[in-house]
Amino acid sequence: QVQLVESGGGLVQAGASLRLSCAVSTHTFSRYIMGWFRQAPGKEREFVSTIRSDGSTAYADSVKGRFTISRDNAKNTVYLQMDSLKPDDTAVYYCAARPYGANWYTKPDSYDYWGQGTQVTVSS
Repeated sequence: QVQLVESGGGLVQAGASLRLSCAVSTHTFSRYIMGWFRQAPGKEREFVSTIRSDGSTAYADSVKGRFTISRDNAKNTVYLQMDSLKPDDTAVYYCAARPYGANWYTKPDSYDYWGQGTQVTVSS
């Protein structure tokens, strides 16, 4: 069973930065498509960013230019660098994984494995 463990959330002021990490327990991590999603209270889970096995990336319009997704295949870890944080970024952030695919996957049900989530709170 593939397990995902997120870390790096916290409480910061608007304009600050945070880096989220997601460690994945699989021997074939380099082949996985990884995604970050977030869910604010009373709202649906929404797409934030994804990175494919070839390193290509995609972002939601709301975070483009502020967030950067990356992966370190040697460490089985995907990162989400979040800069210029805004109060609207407050949410529980989830890491997600799917073992294969050649498309861009921005829907939660496209992913097979999920982490437990990490809280990000941005104060104004």
